[in-house]
Amino acid sequence: MEQVWAKELDKLNKVELIKLEKDGLDIVNDIERFARLGFDSVTEKDFDLLKWLGLYISRPKEAGFFLLRVKVPGGVLNSAQARGLAGIARDYGRNLLDVSTRHAIQFHWIRVEYLPDIFARLEKVGLSCLESAGDCPRTIVGNPVSGYDLDEVIDAGPVLKEVSDVFHNNREFSNLPRKFKISISGSIHNPVHAEINDLSFTPAEKEIDGVIVKGFNVLVGGGLSVKPYMAQPIDVFVLPEQVLTVAKATATIFRDYGYREKRNHARLKFLLQDWGIEKFQQELAKLTGPLAARGSDLTTGWNAGCQHGIHKQKQPGLNYVGLAIPVGRFTAEELEELAAIADNYGDGSIRTTNSQNLVLPNVPDSKVDGLLSEKVLVRLSPFPQPFTAYAVCCTGTQFCPLGVAETKQRARDILEYLDNNVEIDTPVVLHISGCINSCAQQQIADIGLQGVMARVEEQVVEAFEVSIGGRLGLQAAFGVKLKGAVPADKAAKAIEHLVAFFKGNKMAGESFGDYVQRAGINAFQEQLDGFNQI
Repeated sequence: MEQVWAKELDKLNKVELIKLEKDGLDIVNDIERFARLGFDSVTEKDFDLLKWLGLYISRPKEAGFFLLRVKVPGGVLNSAQARGLAGIARDYGRNLLDVSTRHAIQFHWIRVEYLPDIFARLEKVGLSCLESAGDCPRTIVGNPVSGYDLDEVIDAGPVLKEVSDVFHNNREFSNLPRKFKISISGSIHNPVHAEINDLSFTPAEKEIDGVIVKGFNVLVGGGLSVKPYMAQPIDVFVLPEQVLTVAKATATIFRDYGYREKRNHARLKFLLQDWGIEKFQQELAKLTGPLAARGSDLTTGWNAGCQHGIHKQKQPGLNYVGLAIPVGRFTAEELEELAAIADNYGDGSIRTTNSQNLVLPNVPDSKVDGLLSEKVLVRLSPFPQPFTAYAVCCTGTQFCPLGVAETKQRARDILEYLDNNVEIDTPVVLHISGCINSCAQQQIADIGLQGVMARVEEQVVEAFEVSIGGRLGLQAAFGVKLKGAVPADKAAKAIEHLVAFFKGNKMAGESFGDYVQRAGINAFQEQLDGFNQI
């Protein structure tokens, strides 16, 4: 494979030059040496490449700890894997686990000395952290209840697995300009947030040779961070057996034509903005051959990726039970209990969701009541309080070097306050990010909080900028950031104030997003201004 981008070295950023010397996948060969010699043997170049093993340096850097991310493609786990993950958390991660917004499981307080044993344990249960980070195809997200979902047009689970298996540890695509995020779902409820992925396959149907067939429409070029873009539809309909071809072709275009000069201008979305859809589709066709024109979109709405509650499966007599994991964080003991529950009440299956929660599928009708009586489900409840149910939160300053605001504990406090003091009859989705990088996807929430530092009475304090009206689906729109910032210790009261304004003026059954569209941003700006003056 020719590295066409290597012809103009003066246009490559420093990470690109490092990758020309050494492929990110090759850092695995240094793990035994790092483990033997310790943290001080890790160079600055190594820190960049360790991301290909799902490793991010934690705050403070001099402490020598890493965040470790384990891939869970499509969210598909089993009880043996869950016990393996719990064991790693117990022995090496101070009993703590986080669920990410791409199904993954994350550990903290990981040292390089632990890695050989951790990797061996993961391999033993069929899991991997390879390419859960880095400039490569990331964990593919899918409908977390694929195969069980009554509202599923097509079970995309087998397709997702095929694409994931081909991209995994594949040197043809291990050196992309930046991360490459794919979603594949056959659900009508868009649980995968299709609009914010680089490449998305969404349920569709089309008449071909007189027969209505089910397949996928395709969107490209989505992403968040500082410059968010909605993925754009291209005029393509693909059958399940064509998904891999389109995915590889899109990754090839990104690899060969994507920008490698500035790290903050290297995602596929920037190439799409410059090329336009027509040119992209022409280049795609050169690699895939002719494809059918776009079919009828079968997406009907957006469920924010949430699956909590008890739901009938397409298999008669079986149910899946969605559990809310408050702020996406739980303990090794809790995961071990959930593994036992999955075995005792289901078939050992567990699913992670991109809303940072878990699902226990294949529970017979006769066992639902017994499952609900399990002690661990008091905290990890199928029937969570309304604000906790829809909240998403990043790791914040506790671990992330880029964070400017603490998030996990603060989010717990905010949610507890809101759930105890604010009654709502329609969901209000709250996402809390510790910085501008959007790991908690604040732009797609009804109310999004982004950590900043602000001056209050001559002191610089942690604060949050507030955005409102974000949502995906048929009326997709990014949240609009309001002017000003709220001191972090007043965030709960500020949200209470905005929700009270919504409640006092909305029509029956009107959602937060619909009300924002009707009332306008200025109405909420006035409310925030008034609150900040109190």
